[in-house]
Amino acid sequence: RGRIRFLAPAISTTGIPRGRTPLQAERRLAVFFADITGLEPEWVWVEEYADLIPALQDGRGDVIVANYTVTPERLESIDFSAPFVRIREVVVSHINAAPVVTPADLENRTISVRRSSAFWPTVDSLAREYPAINLVPASETSDTEELLYRVSQGDLDVTVADDLMVQVVRSYLPELRIDMELGTDRDIAWGVRPENTALRDTLDEFMAQLRPESDRPARYVADLPDIRAHKVLRVLTRNNPTSYFVWRGHILGFEHDLMADFAKSQGLTVEFVVAPTRVALFTWLLDGIGDVIAAGITIADTTERLLSFTRSYNRVVEIVVTDSADTELNALADLAGRSIAVRYSSAHWATATQLQQQGIDVNVVQVPEDMETEGILHGVATGEYDLTIADSHILDMELTWRDDIRGAFAVTDTVDHGWITRPGDTELREALNAYLDSVVSGAFYNITKRKYFGNPRSSRSYITDRTIRTGVLSPYDDLTKSYSARYDFDWILITAQMYEESRFNPNARSFAGAVGLMQLMPQTARGFGFDSLEVPDVSIHAGTRYLRHVWGLLDDVPDEQERMWFALASYNAGLGHINDARRLAEQEGRDPNVWFGNVAEVAPLLQRRSIHRQFQYGYCRCTEPVAYVRKIRNRHRAYTEVEPPS
Repeated sequence: RGRIRFLAPAISTTGIPRGRTPLQAERRLAVFFADITGLEPEWVWVEEYADLIPALQDGRGDVIVANYTVTPERLESIDFSAPFVRIREVVVSHINAAPVVTPADLENRTISVRRSSAFWPTVDSLAREYPAINLVPASETSDTEELLYRVSQGDLDVTVADDLMVQVVRSYLPELRIDMELGTDRDIAWGVRPENTALRDTLDEFMAQLRPESDRPARYVADLPDIRAHKVLRVLTRNNPTSYFVWRGHILGFEHDLMADFAKSQGLTVEFVVAPTRVALFTWLLDGIGDVIAAGITIADTTERLLSFTRSYNRVVEIVVTDSADTELNALADLAGRSIAVRYSSAHWATATQLQQQGIDVNVVQVPEDMETEGILHGVATGEYDLTIADSHILDMELTWRDDIRGAFAVTDTVDHGWITRPGDTELREALNAYLDSVVSGAFYNITKRKYFGNPRSSRSYITDRTIRTGVLSPYDDLTKSYSARYDFDWILITAQMYEESRFNPNARSFAGAVGLMQLMPQTARGFGFDSLEVPDVSIHAGTRYLRHVWGLLDDVPDEQERMWFALASYNAGLGHINDARRLAEQEGRDPNVWFGNVAEVAPLLQRRSIHRQFQYGYCRCTEPVAYVRKIRNRHRAYTEVEPPS
């Protein structure tokens, strides 16, 4: 067929990798395996972990890629490839709880794991040996990270997880403690049907050619030959909407796409390492935590002694930004009496103070250091700040989804961005420069740049609000009614969502490649069995089906109306980000099960570095899902006020 189908649980959407975890490395290698074998990777999502083996046996997929432990029970049904990595099962509890040093310490404690997990036989055996242990099956829709979070919050007493996963999760959930180890090392491998011997042999050969991740030291300094020996390029970057971020469950970013393409050209897999601060990018590079920095850094001579830049790959200017209703600001002289809000540590602070030195009567306002440029722009849109200064590419990206701000004029000449290596890594730098020479000004580069920094609003086909007094909301009412009824949704609400997604344009495409009336990512749609998203029937069915899937993962929200708001927000921003926002709301003393006035109020705080680094999915441009849900609610009200016939 020219493609290979990887089976994975839909609940385990990839978050921002904060270290080397089996799941993240596994998915990265699955795509790499597909590439070197000349196959198109296709992800097939199943509802629960327990569905993986039945889905494989039924032919819905070819390989299970799910951080899957080799167990005797599973070997009775399927075969496994050579191991991808080895893990050890550990008991995890809260740092303030009594430590678990021996199995006897688990008596009168409550252990929660999924029945379908490889950990269940281990804890079930313990419970038989120590009857005072209270063993409680966790929901099959809870992944390991969710169980660890609940332990960190005191909602669960004890869980069992693999040691590599726990070490990573502890980077943002420090309340967790690793207690005793259980059993021996376990193999993590890919599952295949027993009759697929050629596929299994090819997977085994692939695994044999790779150096196991556990053999790689945590820190090492490597030029290109050693990087090729490790087969992994480690890219240091920042979690923000121009470099590296999660959108609807997919890892995106201008730097991400370019670096992934460079690694592919070198026959390497790529590992993105998110630094907590801008300064950490440089120190981590020198300490051997990464091989190259790709984070939109301006080329500067001051760092040449310790760091070396590649040639330029992007040029930007700094622009004064105001709200879209402000028509008075068009030139430097118009800044008199105005205020510019910027971070003190940013290059924009120097630009703003230089304006003062030029004799312009402008006030410079310092904003919190943990506020990203996108958060400041939102403050300008809402009136919290008068003006700000932003790099042109960041402003361009914001304008792909909002129209309440505008760039007034540039206040600098163009500046160049470059990638950074250690001075001694000459072969890597030469390869990076050769790559940039070959792609900059080419089709891939320009398509990628337009993807993130173009403005689809200028070319998107908007359909004006049509009259609805006839009862016709869209050209697709019959389809919407049919699929809404199938999945037990309000068809008018689905129509309001469709308008917000595409303005009823079946050929609409988003900056990230979402397609059709319901703007699903093709990879996501294929995971649920849908192709040809430009066809209205397919797009409406796929979008409604996916919304029902997200709805099903929010079964802990008791009120059905509230659950719909959370489902819509998750459809827009991804379930991971919305769960982060719910956790933040709970920490802030708000109701995590109520959207308006509670979670919607705190979600935009995930733009702040000091806050989003505490959560699994990292940076979220969460002003967008807040506006998205509000607009759908308001349009739904407008539609229902005229009482269109059913």
